[in-house]
Amino acid sequence: MATIIGGLAASHVPAIGGAIAKGLQKDPYWAPFFDGFDATHRWLDAVKPDAAVVIYNDHGLNFFLDKMPTFAVGAAPEYRNDDEGWGIPVRAPFRGDTALSWHIIETLVGAEFDPVTCQEMLVDHAYSLPMELFFRERAHDIPTVPVVVNTVQHPLPSLRRCFKLGQAIGRAIESYPEDLKVVVIGTGGLSHQLEGERAGFINTAFDRRCMDAMTGDIDSLLTIDPHELVELAGSQGVEVMNWVAMRGALTGDVHELHRNYHLPISNTASGIMLLENRPKLAQAA
Repeated sequence: MATIIGGLAASHVPAIGGAIAKGLQKDPYWAPFFDGFDATHRWLDAVKPDAAVVIYNDHGLNFFLDKMPTFAVGAAPEYRNDDEGWGIPVRAPFRGDTALSWHIIETLVGAEFDPVTCQEMLVDHAYSLPMELFFRERAHDIPTVPVVVNTVQHPLPSLRRCFKLGQAIGRAIESYPEDLKVVVIGTGGLSHQLEGERAGFINTAFDRRCMDAMTGDIDSLLTIDPHELVELAGSQGVEVMNWVAMRGALTGDVHELHRNYHLPISNTASGIMLLENRPKLAQAA
């Protein structure tokens, strides 16, 4: 049976791709961000996951406002990215795992979710950059299942609904019959707003509350409705929904191994987390 060994979270600002392309990882502006991944690299090198489920939000490369699913799951043998206009180099395709994808899709439908199934799918910087940041040279080799959450077009799914989606994904992974070690990745955020009167908005207190809740009182986040979330996190900071879905997928005893919080990256609060998913101890009779 497949095992969920941990969860990862990271921001996905397009400027990160430009910094990677220009080799600016040790530049004084960028070093505090990139150095935050050292601990995750050591952990990934040690545990060697076999597959990754990536929960993110599309920015118009695959879906747009006229057709915006609440949830979508990729079921393709490979996932190509494309030029989004940010100057990020177009990389080689990323590998898919169609068998794991279909198992997750079937389990989600059985749990009364209705995801859009994508047998062809483009992936944008919200998927490609965290893959490259975490997996480096393995980014295009490790099999993945992309899961898209609508963070753009209202009505948005609630944080509680996203958490329940993650729980269903977690059950799906753990019921998959192959012996795989799987990591679940949530990308986006943290707080930021890129337009309007609050352009440049960052809420450090709320960001830290979200990070603490990943191994603490997660229920305290799930009561926040989508409109309040916009107020607290900014209109783009609602991407923390992807973090919450990732956390929901971790079915065991969850322990924080690493975090990094840095301000700002292109007017965005940058967060990185590494969560270990340990098997729950059997209850004493």
